[in-house]
Amino acid sequence: MRDFAISDNPRVQAQLDRLGALSLPSGRLGLDVIHELLARLGNPHQALPPVFHVAGTNGKGSTCAYLRAMLEAEGYTVHAATKPHLVRYNERIRVAGELISDDLLADLLKEVLDLGEDLSPSFFEVTTAATFLAFHRIPADACVIEVGLGGRFDATNVLGGQAACGIATLGIDHKEFLLVPEEGVPQEPLARIAFEKAGIARPGVPLVTMGSLYAPEARAAIHEVAKRVGAPLFEFGTDWAAKSGGGDRHLVYGEGEACYFHGPPPALPGNHQIKNAGLAIAMLRRQNALPISEAALKAGIAAARWPARLQLLGPGPLTALAPGRNVWLDGGHNADAGLAIARFFGGVEADAANPPRSLHLITGMLANKDPAAIVAPLKGQLLSLSVVPAPGHEAHSPADIAAHADLPVRPFADVEAALKALPGEGDVLIAGSLYLAGEVLRLNREFPD
Repeated sequence: MRDFAISDNPRVQAQLDRLGALSLPSGRLGLDVIHELLARLGNPHQALPPVFHVAGTNGKGSTCAYLRAMLEAEGYTVHAATKPHLVRYNERIRVAGELISDDLLADLLKEVLDLGEDLSPSFFEVTTAATFLAFHRIPADACVIEVGLGGRFDATNVLGGQAACGIATLGIDHKEFLLVPEEGVPQEPLARIAFEKAGIARPGVPLVTMGSLYAPEARAAIHEVAKRVGAPLFEFGTDWAAKSGGGDRHLVYGEGEACYFHGPPPALPGNHQIKNAGLAIAMLRRQNALPISEAALKAGIAAARWPARLQLLGPGPLTALAPGRNVWLDGGHNADAGLAIARFFGGVEADAANPPRSLHLITGMLANKDPAAIVAPLKGQLLSLSVVPAPGHEAHSPADIAAHADLPVRPFADVEAALKALPGEGDVLIAGSLYLAGEVLRLNREFPD
């Protein structure tokens, strides 16, 4: 399946084919299988460098990018585990600052798959085990690990040795997994989502959150988990804050009543990145495992990179089909992502470097996502709306998306055809699916590194 990518390395492809045949057995929840798999491997997760563990609905990948950039600016060697991949599976595992090599990846996947075959592990359990094995065997100073889905039952939630845990923004997503009926858990949907994300909390480990930015019921659910576990909370709005310093988007970070520093503008576009960078700073400020300087925090803010999040595409085969236009790419696919995109392009965040603009939107959304999430917030801003398939997946039809639009929808077989047929002038936004984003990066030869 497209989820598991392809490789031009035959040894890697052989293991990716085995991964692609795995699925999560219906009804199986819990961490028993990943614990047993790791035990057979010698429990590598119990001997890792200090871990920064990040959950959330939106923003957790960007927060991990800031964490890694800040730690590396201090001179630390950093392992990083993020998801999903966009073009190559290797993107999920960054070993000592570099994407995992094909040879090491093939060896680790084979070792894990062979050893755990009788356990019927899932794709995510095998990936997590291989990641922890790499992080254990190769020296580094820190690990930055992004939660895949939820938190409580995510395969990464077997870790110990966290230096800090963080929860980025919260929203309703992956309802089929995170809102499964269960006794003894919050029943209100957003509170349940928060409860699941807070499952990464550990006794005595700082839990840094977006605090006052959450809905009251979500914040209360996190408070309850933190109190029960014994995790000290450090919340936005109470204990830390980050805001834009004005039209230049300089980041102003403070704790309590004190302003800690003025940092440079975040490297990633959009004012929501002020909060994501702030979350990373707060996590680093609360941990005691690795000293971090103000200079490194500032350097990391300006250096972080995270593809397919309001990314302005560079010259390439795909952008050549829309000459003279800016072509933007965003893999966002839920309501919060749609609002962030609309704010960025709609003038709410306008300044000299980012004037209000109208857009040609090219979108393709998975059938299990809300088609209104991306289209509805952009009403009044669109010059045209084109719908393409989500590569390799069941997707919403043009009619589904048209129901939420205020202008005609034009269907196309692929992104290339949609770009070639753009009317008039104006910037282009390709958005709505990380699978579509990965295809766009591949076609434009912009491979995440």
